[in-house]
Amino acid sequence: MVYGHFDTQPVDPVHLWDSPPFEPAIREGRIYARGVSDDKGNMFIPIIVAEAMLKTGGSLPLNLKFLFEGQEEIGSPQLPDFISANKKLLACDMVLSSDGAQWAEEQPMTVLGTRGLAAVFIDVRGPDHDLHSGTYGGTIANPIHALVHILDTMHDRDGKITVDGFYDDVRHLTDEVRAKFAEVPYDEAQYLRETGSSLTFGEPGYTTYERAGLRPTLEINGMHGGFQGDGLKTVLPATAHAKISCRLVADQDPEKIADLLVKHIRRIAPQGVEVTATKSRSGAIPYLIPPDHAGLEAASSVLRRIYGKDPYQVYMGGSIPTNALFLEYLKAYTIVFAFGHLDERQHSPNEFFRVSGYEKGQKGYGLLFQRLGQ
Repeated sequence: MVYGHFDTQPVDPVHLWDSPPFEPAIREGRIYARGVSDDKGNMFIPIIVAEAMLKTGGSLPLNLKFLFEGQEEIGSPQLPDFISANKKLLACDMVLSSDGAQWAEEQPMTVLGTRGLAAVFIDVRGPDHDLHSGTYGGTIANPIHALVHILDTMHDRDGKITVDGFYDDVRHLTDEVRAKFAEVPYDEAQYLRETGSSLTFGEPGYTTYERAGLRPTLEINGMHGGFQGDGLKTVLPATAHAKISCRLVADQDPEKIADLLVKHIRRIAPQGVEVTATKSRSGAIPYLIPPDHAGLEAASSVLRRIYGKDPYQVYMGGSIPTNALFLEYLKAYTIVFAFGHLDERQHSPNEFFRVSGYEKGQKGYGLLFQRLGQ
């Protein structure tokens, strides 16, 4: 079965796009549009490959099913019930996911795992309307101050998460796994250029790639409250809000982690404000595939033929909710087989997809269909 998703992240801020986000534009070997890398462009590749095989040969070298969805970016909330109710329709030996990437334009990779996801929203309410900060400042609790205090209690100064119980179920990293991941070359200068940051930062005791793929995280994705316009408006705001998401690793349960966050937020909420913590419907279970799985070996042989070199074996930092769902309900492992790249500004303005990746992807899926058919 081939999986992909056609929904996208919002385009905001739209003024930062160099061309309309839903009108694909090709410039200097890149296709620019929202979703072109994540995941519309990647998803389209196996469709046109199957179409080409049917037109030229009259048949496919293997039995194929396609499952495309429009809710991946919000955690696929309705997909578990759909898969559970349609196990016979969806039954397959393995899944090929078009949602993913290659390591670099000239370097392939196979994916041994993807992280899970849990999310919580925080709403803080103080007075019933914005107040004059000169008249009432210093006498009424400020919701933004309270929110900053809550958020600041979730990490220590070194970046370790301080929510009680957060690490309890995290699987220990074996020396074998760490040694295998260490084979992937790391260029810190290049990594910083990709991010636009001046320094790396994170949980002590782990490499940058380990923190990005094998360790859990807790990130503040957004916060707002009070006056947001240009210039100064001296108010004591009535409300403040934040969105938090956690990337989870093997053996962590999204529901349990969300409950721990809610408990933590309620416990340390300051006096003088009303604090509400709400669990998001979005969630994903962490996913691992055995390194010697036959599907991975087939994908590796195809990538080796296209790129002329062995693929890196990596653990992706992102979440693909369906990977664990297919394993749970269909007992089928997912092979991530996609041809975007991690630097293609997914979820950001000016998202793009390399034309070279689009071409490699068509060769790759054609060869993989033939290889699996054999």
